[in-house]
Amino acid sequence: MKMTVGEIRRACGGKLLCGDPEAVVTSVSTDSRKIEPGALFVPIKGERTDAHAYITATFAAGAVATLTEEHTEMKDSNAWIRVPSTLSALQLIATAHRARFSIPVVGVTGSVGKTTTKEMIALALSAEKNVMRTEGNHNSQVGLPLTIFRLGPEHEAAVVEMGMSDFGEMSRLAEIAAPDYAVITNIGISHIQQLKTQQNILGEKLHIIDRFREDSILFLNGDDPLLANLRGKLRVRTQYFGMQPWCDYRAEKIAFHPNGIHFVFRAKGIEQEVELPVLGLHNVTNALASLAVSHSLGVDLGKAAKALQEYQPLAMRQQLHRHNGITVVDDSYNASPDAIKSSLDMLESLREQDGRCLAVLADMLELGELEHRAHFEVGAYAAKTGLDVLVTVGERAAAIAEGARSVRPEIPCHVCHANEEAAEVLKSILRRGDIVLVKGSRGMHTDEIVKKILGYIG
Repeated sequence: MKMTVGEIRRACGGKLLCGDPEAVVTSVSTDSRKIEPGALFVPIKGERTDAHAYITATFAAGAVATLTEEHTEMKDSNAWIRVPSTLSALQLIATAHRARFSIPVVGVTGSVGKTTTKEMIALALSAEKNVMRTEGNHNSQVGLPLTIFRLGPEHEAAVVEMGMSDFGEMSRLAEIAAPDYAVITNIGISHIQQLKTQQNILGEKLHIIDRFREDSILFLNGDDPLLANLRGKLRVRTQYFGMQPWCDYRAEKIAFHPNGIHFVFRAKGIEQEVELPVLGLHNVTNALASLAVSHSLGVDLGKAAKALQEYQPLAMRQQLHRHNGITVVDDSYNASPDAIKSSLDMLESLREQDGRCLAVLADMLELGELEHRAHFEVGAYAAKTGLDVLVTVGERAAAIAEGARSVRPEIPCHVCHANEEAAEVLKSILRRGDIVLVKGSRGMHTDEIVKKILGYIG
């Protein structure tokens, strides 16, 4: 990015307390430890730390300007801009920066699969375009603005992940990113503690279209009942992807093999064979979204499909580790009921001859009143998949074991209270040919279990 201090002040409606309005800002940071020369520092007040305390240190590191909520007067050679809220100002500045670009911007949201879908879309588009994409899952009220600041004149398209957990958040994100195209992957029960109902979650997700133009397109997963029910009911142009025969973009002839998936992509008289180096039916859906967007943006589908062959899962998202005859599926980044069910389906597809499928499932958080029922239903689902051994971790996850036993009383269940205990259980029972899935909400830190298992078998 490149903005003058004066342009930044006008964008956020702040007051320049001191400094040169013509000074040029070349980056924006909310982390005092990651300041680059020429940066604007945006000190955010958090629950534990008020970053205003680090302003002086950022100037020493090369920052040329800062926002502030706390200062009303200042004498300094560096620029200080007074604003009512540094967070709101950050978002307004990002909105102004986004408005400088006329390239297509694709926004991706949904309860499950946002990050994978974003990565696949960016990869498919990169077959013919220079694409800026969200790094990791920086999709929040802070993360999205910082992503937008990475837009530069060299980019021909952008793919941004947009996450929300409460009322009003998606509207603010849509104002910042102003996506021309948007993808909604599904509507689950993540964050239902705050949003209360799935209909509320759907309603909030749909605010991603708030800044749509007449020629914008909303891509929806036709296999999701709540999204399918929107057919013909929205004010914007919609395109559906999925397995349903009525979907605009469909996957047919799906075949699983030990190292990936093959399917045929069909749309509007178009047929394209696709090979994915990942497992799970949900990844077919993610790939469909990426090809649908690519087709609408004029990217050659053959080139887009070839690019998808290079897709690699991000850390802790269904990463496969094979050592000494044992396969560990590290899916420990986060968890929701729908995500766990998808991972359990994938696990069964990995089963080796005479091998067992084991799952380590930890607490799912932010489920509110649905907490016990959701855990119980996941357990029942796990038992129906043919899972051989279940290990649960955490107080809430004990209900997963209850649900599994309600379907198959004989299924071996190990109910653990902590990651260390679960790792010790696995150490004692794992054998050659086993496949073990590890999954839980991020706050449960189930990646610790993965590290211990790999230490045992490596």
